[in-house]
Amino acid sequence: MSDSVAVEQHGEHVGVVWLRRPPNNFFDTALLREVADAYDELERTGWCRAIVLGAEGKHFCAGLDFASNAGQDIAELYRQALRLFAAPLPVVAAVQGAAIGGGLGLALSADFRVATAASRFSANFSRLGFHHGFALTVTLPAVVGRQAAADLLLTGRRIGGEEAFALGLCDRLVGDAEGDLMTDALGYAGELAGSGPLAVRAIRATLRLGLVESAKAAMDQECAEQLRLQGTADFAEGVRASAERRAPRFTGE
Repeated sequence: MSDSVAVEQHGEHVGVVWLRRPPNNFFDTALLREVADAYDELERTGWCRAIVLGAEGKHFCAGLDFASNAGQDIAELYRQALRLFAAPLPVVAAVQGAAIGGGLGLALSADFRVATAASRFSANFSRLGFHHGFALTVTLPAVVGRQAAADLLLTGRRIGGEEAFALGLCDRLVGDAEGDLMTDALGYAGELAGSGPLAVRAIRATLRLGLVESAKAAMDQECAEQLRLQGTADFAEGVRASAERRAPRFTGE
């Protein structure tokens, strides 16, 4: 447990990893390292068979705060992110509020996502004049299909929980009453934990065969493009427009 990440046991075989940077739960390299460490530690306990990734505050995760992390080492951030894809236990993400940008990437690093109609999802990178990251090149088409992924990435548009459920971006849609989301996510993880643990690991490993390698290759390319674009006038304008809550005025420079 730290100021940013907490770990709990729920029932006999479910572990809960909490993001604790409300209200937006912006991540950085340190937070992703702590989440990956928590996944690894839960696996080492022997009792944990499934994990719920939850978040305190209004939003699940708004990604990286570019305004406050201009000097962030993106390559190292993605090295820590890759550890989430390599973790051996199934993960259910409980997505309240928004999963935006890298926060969407974090949600998609989980095996499953539970959301409400009020949840919001956006790969908003193009609206920042930036390239997407967090292996969304691989994970987003895998769950919504290539055409829908292209639409979401190129427009950067925001969708609600109901459209996300229809697209397959979230796996279960629950009521908006307080507590419904986490209750359902814990129940989902309990279902996973109730199956044969050796079988679950073996089936999951087969289904995810090559995923870590694909995610690494994607993040290497995404990182290169992000480094190329982060010094452009368009990216500066995108970040400024987002902070000022207005439409960006891009010039292609």
